[in-house]
Amino acid sequence: MRLKYLREQKKISQLKLAMDLNMNQNSISRYETGAREADYATLIQFADYFNVSIDYLLERTDRPEFLK
Repeated sequence: MRLKYLREQKKISQLKLAMDLNMNQNSISRYETGAREADYATLIQFADYFNVSIDYLLERTDRPEFLK
């Protein structure tokens, strides 16, 4: 998952991301390292937050924009 890459591109900390999404920092860390997999609702939250498609977030495409 591109979560860490997207977070670093926005220059925000794990703690800020966690606070913005009403999560805890430990969860963000686990998502970034692959120790935990995000459920559908969480994937949607991440995609909406970074304004990218879920396919981009999950590294299924290199195009971050939504396809119509």
